[in-house]
Amino acid sequence: MADLATDLFGEPIEAHPPWFKPDAFLRASFDPDAYVAELRSYVPLESLAAELRAHLDALRAELVGLINRDYADFVGLSARLKGVDAAAARMRAPLADLRDKVAAFRAGASAALAALRAGLEQRAAAAAARELLELLLDAFHVVSKVEKLIKELPTAPSDLSNAEVPNSDTGTPNGVAGTGVSETQSILLERIASEMNRLKFYISHAQNLPFIENMEKRVQGATKLLDGSLERCFVDGLEHRDAKVIYNCLRAYAAIDNTSSAEELFRTAVVSPLIQKIIPQNYARAVAGASSDELEEDYQQIKECVQKDCKFILEISSSENSGLHVFDFLGNSILKEVLSTIQKGKPGAFSPGKPKEFLRNYKASLGFLDFLEGYCISKSAVTKFRSELAYTDFMRQWNVGVYFSLRSIARGSFVFLIITPLFIDLQIMHDVHAVIGELSESGSFIGHVNQLLGSCPIEVFNLVKQSILQAVEPLKERLPAIINVMIGIIVKKSNEDLKHLKGITATYRMTSKLPVRHSPYVSGILHPLKVFLEGDRIRYLSEDDKTKLCRGSTDKITAIYYDLVSEVVTVARKTESSLQRLRQGAQRRVGASTDASDNIISDTDKICMQLFLDIQEYARNLRAIGIDAREIDSYRALWQCVAPKDRQENIQF
Repeated sequence: MADLATDLFGEPIEAHPPWFKPDAFLRASFDPDAYVAELRSYVPLESLAAELRAHLDALRAELVGLINRDYADFVGLSARLKGVDAAAARMRAPLADLRDKVAAFRAGASAALAALRAGLEQRAAAAAARELLELLLDAFHVVSKVEKLIKELPTAPSDLSNAEVPNSDTGTPNGVAGTGVSETQSILLERIASEMNRLKFYISHAQNLPFIENMEKRVQGATKLLDGSLERCFVDGLEHRDAKVIYNCLRAYAAIDNTSSAEELFRTAVVSPLIQKIIPQNYARAVAGASSDELEEDYQQIKECVQKDCKFILEISSSENSGLHVFDFLGNSILKEVLSTIQKGKPGAFSPGKPKEFLRNYKASLGFLDFLEGYCISKSAVTKFRSELAYTDFMRQWNVGVYFSLRSIARGSFVFLIITPLFIDLQIMHDVHAVIGELSESGSFIGHVNQLLGSCPIEVFNLVKQSILQAVEPLKERLPAIINVMIGIIVKKSNEDLKHLKGITATYRMTSKLPVRHSPYVSGILHPLKVFLEGDRIRYLSEDDKTKLCRGSTDKITAIYYDLVSEVVTVARKTESSLQRLRQGAQRRVGASTDASDNIISDTDKICMQLFLDIQEYARNLRAIGIDAREIDSYRALWQCVAPKDRQENIQF
């Protein structure tokens, strides 16, 4: 290898000047404009151009050398590749066979999959058709069954006319025999209603089918016969107060989802005759009979009728696990009939033009609604009752806004007659209020009162004095409660700083340094109390009350402080004990000595040292506001918790 050219001092001469770095061209962030702008400040452009041309020539020469180095191998490559095409053809032959086999298998699998899918579709269509056919057959059987059961109803007469002849053999009373027939008929009607419910389900799932359309007349006829028979049986049960018959009929109405018919039948058969006896429908005849628009007595009679004649069905419909909670006889039967009867018999009861009568009627109506709500067995039942349309319509009749407008207009005529003596009292109250305001600002109570009332007669002076003393007495009784509230607010604000105490554990688990001064949070514990003691409002408290406030606040704050410190120390000791057992077990397994770890200061010791410094500073802060920490029981317990063993009995800070 030829020797490199050297300079005068024997150092090798570089091919490029120091400022020209060819490696910079290979960087991803290379910018030619920035490169030229940087070099032109201290390199002439001619020199830079010369170096770039030289570098370009060197790169071209290197490229030519690289091409010529392997050119012979590239030229002879085709001569050494004889027989490659034949070898490739031999290798492609099995691959082509495999491709054909895979294509054939794929075609067969696709055909089988298509056949399976077609079979599944046919099976699904057959299943759907079978399901529809079964549904139609079930619907046909149910219609036939309903018609058969309805035909049996005439053989079980609903009226009691056939039971009027007494049975001489058995001696069975007429009422008992009739009741048994009605009960049998009600059971049969409940069964028919359940079948009709099934039929409605089938029809809803097979609508617009010719088979169902052909049965529509039969279904309508059966429904009409069922409604008529159920109506007669239900009315008969209401007349005889037969609980079993009513229960079965209500279950039948609930099964066919026709609760409104049962509520309307109860209204017309039972409620309407009772209410019309109390409030006549013919308003002109009622006026001729010296009837008024008062509703209180009418409501009282209606309550007695509800208690006597309507309670039985309310108890039946609200019985547990009966499924009859869908009925609302309170709103849709009783309240609806009461509203309709009042509107027809006493329309003036809703008129606010007679304010006194309107107010009495409104209060009586609210009492009547409370009476009806008493029959609701749960809070949800009350909510449902209040959401009924009848309840809303009833409350809408009472235009309370118009009533208050009329009362305010009437009251305005007499306001000036009443305001004259009240104005004098108001002026006296204003003067006394001004005096009290000035007293609260001056602080010199007795002297200021004497100065303001010096020109008044002795009777006025004695009256004001007696009033002030009388007003002070109840305030004295509430002073301890007020101080307790103030203590609670101060303690709550102090707890915000005490929460930072738990951060000491994490601090000394991450460092081996020993604590040398108290924590920053200590200075903020008593800060809310100091702010209040140094404020302007402290002057309203006597020295005794100030002492109670300071003592009560510091006792509670110290007790909370002790609870937090005790928790932190207990958790730290338990954690350290567990870690120590694990460490000793690991050392025994490897045969290492445990003497070295016994001399290390533990995290619990460092935490206790920091807490000891904190409670000393806390005691000094207590002394600054006039409280001796040694007189607080919780502070002594706090000292015993974190103080070193040699200082347990000597509390010094």
